Order: sequence, then structure tokens, then C-alpha cells
Amino acid sequence: MTFGFAPSSAAPGNASSGSASRLARMLEPAEWAAAGIPLLRNPREVVSGLHSRHRPTPSTAVIAVLDHEERLAASASFTRRPAPADGWEFRNALLAHLRRVLPHDLRRRSPVRTAVLLYCREGDERWTEEDGAWMWGLRDACTLHGLRCGAYITLTGGGWQVLGEGRGGRRPSSDSRPTPLGEDSVVEQLAPRIASGAPEALRWAAAR
Repeated sequence: MTFGFAPSSAAPGNASSGSASRLARMLEPAEWAAAGIPLLRNPREVVSGLHSRHRPTPSTAVIAVLDHEERLAASASFTRRPAPADGWEFRNALLAHLRRVLPHDLRRRSPVRTAVLLYCREGDERWTEEDGAWMWGLRDACTLHGLRCGAYITLTGGGWQVLGEGRGGRRPSSDSRPTPLGEDSVVEQLAPRIASGAPEALRWAAAR
């Protein structure tokens, strides 16, 4: 995203200020664990279903909305732009894709649907500042769309990991082949319509 501002002679100071702002827009693992994020009943099925549907590669984010029975209501995937990790930028990207695939629930007194985020990246399962920025962005996007903030899941070469919970598995991973649709129990229940080719590698699925 280009804003068209001319470089300032105080660039070092601005860079330092911008870095401090970005650090303020991320959540540490302890903060995330203390936020009361609802646990997924069967995270492996959720991860396998999203992996089959969106086939994420490193730098791909998959935002999914689950109903109260943990059935998929909608999902979208997009590729993260090469820029410093910033929770504000991530929040805006997540919110934009949520608005494309699902009406907001802001009129409800309390959230009835939960958003979870699967992010495919390089490295191992340990928390990074980029993860912290995604957590901040997910929490804020959920608030602005009337959703309950759910799990943040990383997908790496070593497998998947629900950060803040200690639950994970070796498959699927960023290197594994997706399970064909129809062979996964979650996918069989949903039978979604899938469209591809939208800007920013958007792929969405909305359950009927």
C-alpha cells in the first residue's frame, strides 16, 4: 500500500517511532493465553479442512468463521504482503476479507460465531513477533465484525500448532499434500462452494 508521503529528513526518528508503534500492536503469548480464547473441540479437523480447501503456502493467511457447533460458516485466504509485521495492517486485511464473505454480527448483544486464523509461514512452531501482530489483528478484526475471537494456528514445515494452547500435530504441514475434498469429516459436513482468482489470491467458501 502506497501513501505518497515524501521522505523526511528525520527518517531515523520516524523509523524508530514506527517500530515502537508496531511493537505495541502485537500480543505476547501470555497476553493471548489470558484473553480467554475459546478452545477448539477438534482442532485437527478444522486445520485439515482449511488446508484442503485453501491449500496454503508460506505467507498465506486463512481466516475462517465457525458457528456455535464449530461448523464452517465462511472462510477466505490471502497472501501476506512483504512488509514489516504490523497488527494494524493485518487487522485491516482480515476485516476486509471478512466483509467480503460474511455479514457482520454487530447488532447481536453477544457474538455467536467465532473467527479462527490459520497462518502458514516459514520457521518452527515457536512464537514470533509476526505471530503477535496476527494475534492483535485477529482480536481487533473480530471486535469490529461482531465475532468472538478464536484460535490462532500456525502451519509450518513441522506441522500445525495452536498457539497459547500447546496443541498441535505433524500433519497437515506446509509441505504436505492437501486431503482431497470429501475425505475429511469436516469437509464432508460442509460441502462449500469455492471460488478462486480474486485479487490478492482470495479464495472463499461459504457454507449453505
